Amino acid sequence: MFGRIVRRYDLMNTLMTGGMDKSWRKVAVAMCDPKGALALDIATGTAELALEMVRQGARRVVGLDFCGPMLDEAARKTSELGPVVRLMAGDAQALPFADGSFDRAINGFLLRNVADLPLTLREMHRVLRPGGRLVCLEITHPPSAVFGRLFRVFFYGFVPWLGGIISGEPQAYRYLPNSLTNFPTAPKLAKMLRDASFANVRYRYLGFGAVAVHVAVK
Repeated sequence: MFGRIVRRYDLMNTLMTGGMDKSWRKVAVAMCDPKGALALDIATGTAELALEMVRQGARRVVGLDFCGPMLDEAARKTSELGPVVRLMAGDAQALPFADGSFDRAINGFLLRNVADLPLTLREMHRVLRPGGRLVCLEITHPPSAVFGRLFRVFFYGFVPWLGGIISGEPQAYRYLPNSLTNFPTAPKLAKMLRDASFANVRYRYLGFGAVAVHVAVK
């Protein structure tokens, strides 16, 4: 499904967020504090987070994704960076790296898509060195009841319609909101990070509470 929407993926992200997705990534990367770090971008997609990690000073970024066509687009966008960004295929639930391989790990809009969220969080913990930092940028359930109702009308109604027109894949953009339905709230996700042995867990709402950035330390 993600392979079929690669051509319009970045455009749709911009349209359905009113361009705020770029600022969200900047905030998430700043909270990751990547300067001088060897970093892992899990579910790198079209490499937007990986590129921002480099812009904010990461020494090297490994971008991993489950979807081949996404990696092809990421390779096109990062081709001029040489070995600073390395791309590879892999599963977030079975990361192909030794324990303690990375200083930083980041992911954007990954967590709603994994079959086993606790396992995925444990894998992220495993590949970080002691003191390493994890940042997760994800759509969430808005804490405000009033805004939450407006958001659900937009996310479950307008986004699939727009996605169908722009990408020609309405099914993919029906999946997108449905993936949020049973996803944990920001406070519950924070607890899951603690249960995965992370410490100093905190989160920040963005986009009027429609998005949350979680930060945790091994």
